[in-house]
Amino acid sequence: MKHSTPEFAAIAEKGTVLRCQVGSGVHGITVTDQDDRDEMGLCVEPPEYVVGLRTFEQYIHRTRPEHVRSGPGDLDLTVYSLRKWMRLALEGNPTVLLPLYVPEHEIVEITDVGRDLRSRTDRVLSRRAGHRFLGYLRAQRERMEGTRGGKHTNRPELVERYGFDTKFAYHMVRLGVQGVELLETGRLTLPMPEPDRTWLRELRRGEHTRAEALERARDLEERLVVLCETADLPADPDTDWADRWLVDTYRRAWDRG
Repeated sequence: MKHSTPEFAAIAEKGTVLRCQVGSGVHGITVTDQDDRDEMGLCVEPPEYVVGLRTFEQYIHRTRPEHVRSGPGDLDLTVYSLRKWMRLALEGNPTVLLPLYVPEHEIVEITDVGRDLRSRTDRVLSRRAGHRFLGYLRAQRERMEGTRGGKHTNRPELVERYGFDTKFAYHMVRLGVQGVELLETGRLTLPMPEPDRTWLRELRRGEHTRAEALERARDLEERLVVLCETADLPADPDTDWADRWLVDTYRRAWDRG
């Protein structure tokens, strides 16, 4: 994989400012026989990768080879350049936003830059995030219903056991629950609060039907549609602040060598 070279590994290792868990464990919905460990990092890359001819957007490390699905105990790590992470976060990417909200005990590594970033969630968050949660939720619901093309499962063992991909269904409903919370409160609670945490864990164990999962997804989708227009958040993120913060952060990091 082009993002897994020793060169990129060295950049990620030296420049990481924040690294944490972002998978089912941080949501509190772990099912022991299904989960790998997903981690995300943010790093400041050297100046030659920003103003020179080289490029660095992310480093990817996987325990399993490329195109082989991760299993229990495997590690999937993605370390983004701070600039790329910020672009994705300002657009409201649901997974990319998680490092802003994970509890401290789920943080693997953090510097003063990472702490500063986690204290500025209000600068990053906007109703644009709601639109992104809504888009992902709607796409997954339509795939599960069969009304949208595209693959909606790569877990035939779950389909055989429960009649549908319960992990796909869990992710679909989780997106709705967390999107609603984010727009209503301006925060994400991790691990997820009750009673949703228990309900989602039950869904992953096949204790709720496909029809129940789709009904919850449709209800959450309707709430998100309204919140995307009415939530007490800015319509768009503060990109001027993000530009200033990135320039200052990179300059200070490069000055320290």
